[in-house]
Formats: sequence, C-alpha cells, structure tokens
Amino acid sequence: MRNVFSAAIFSLAIVLAAILLGGAWKKSHPTHESIAVTGSANQNFTSDLIVWNAWFTEKEMDLETAYAKLKHDQDIVRQYLIGKGVVPQEIVFTSVNIQKKTKHVFDAVTKSSSDVFDGYELSQNVDIQSPEVDKIEQISRGVSELITQNVEIYSQDPSFYYTKLADLKIKLLAAATADARNRAEHIARNAGASLGSLRYASMGIFQITGQNSNEEFSGGGAFNTSSKAKTASITVRLEYTVD
Repeated sequence: MRNVFSAAIFSLAIVLAAILLGGAWKKSHPTHESIAVTGSANQNFTSDLIVWNAWFTEKEMDLETAYAKLKHDQDIVRQYLIGKGVVPQEIVFTSVNIQKKTKHVFDAVTKSSSDVFDGYELSQNVDIQSPEVDKIEQISRGVSELITQNVEIYSQDPSFYYTKLADLKIKLLAAATADARNRAEHIARNAGASLGSLRYASMGIFQITGQNSNEEFSGGGAFNTSSKAKTASITVRLEYTVD
C-alpha cells in the first residue's frame, strides 16, 4: 500500500513539474501569431510650378547671316513673352545649336550621287520656370502666333510640378499608417484578440498620377508631370503581434 501511495505522489509531482515548466516556457517563448495589414492614403492637389520649353530655328547658306536672323528672332520672342506678362528673370535662352546641313544630289551625266553643302541650320531654346502656372500654360498654347512675325517656333507641352511634395508625402505617410493600424485593430477585435506591439513596418509605393486619368500604377512608382491636377497616393505595410 505504501508503494502505491508513493507512486501516486511521484506521478503527481511529475505532472505539477510539467505544468510549471510549461508555464515558464510559454512566458519566455511568446507565440509568433501576428496580423499583417496594408494601409493606404491619397490626396488630390494642383501643381504650383510649370516648366515650359520652346525652340526657334533659322537656316541660311551663310553662318553669319543665319546667326543674325536667329538673334533677331530671340529679341522678338523675348518681347512677346514679356508682353504676355512673363517675368524677364524667368526667361532663359540656351546656347545656339549649329548644324551643317547637306543634301543628296544625283549627277545624270556621271551617273553618280553625292552629298553637297546645303547651308547652316541654327536653333535656340527658350526655357521658362514659373509659379504662375495658368498664365504660362496659356502662353504655351498660343505661342505659334509668332509665326505671323516670321519666327519659326516650336513648343513642347509644359511639365507640371509641386514644390511642397516632401510635406505632402509625410502627411500621407501618417494617414496611411493610421489606416493600417485601424484595419489591424478591427481584425484583432473581430477575432476575439487584442493588438500587441508593432513587429514590422515598411513604406510601399509613393505615386503621383493625373487626376481622373487611366494611368496604370507602376511598380517603381509613377511620377506624372503632364497633368496640372494630380493625385498623390502611398501605401504602408504594418505587422503587429496578437495578444
């Protein structure tokens, strides 16, 4: 009888030791269950800086004559822009580009062809960067009227930028982070658990797209410069432990 009682006590001691050791291991080895969520935020904004480029050309057989005519065109372009309200300091003319042109000629007598000199073609760019977005955009659309003053001018589409992009990015990052945490809290609550500590956080793609456009989102992050009205968007990925 004594042996049976001793065996029972020994078995109970083993069970209690296992329970105590199991509890200690659980405290020192927390579970690895977690919730991973992605939050997002976006905001529409209007560009506050415009960059516009145009160029004009002249072609003459004599280089000096071509340069004189191009200089005359430059004066006309400058006065035209100032007359439209552009600040003189915003008008930048680049260096003159010179190309020696040739043309292909066939000699019917010798039955041979060759390239012969066909004059000098000179071109010059005019660049404008301005916070007066609407004004410069309107000028870029109507600059072809300089043709009536015998200026052969070509205009590129303007590019639109936002000078407060860094501040906007921080604002969106905070909003996306709050959105991600809110999602994680809802998941944990609906699962009958509570949200623990943040285990991992990473910023996703930050993109600038045109408003109401069908632009595709890019894996590297789109950066639209062709639209004046834009949308900035960002994603954030968070991972929390679950208690």
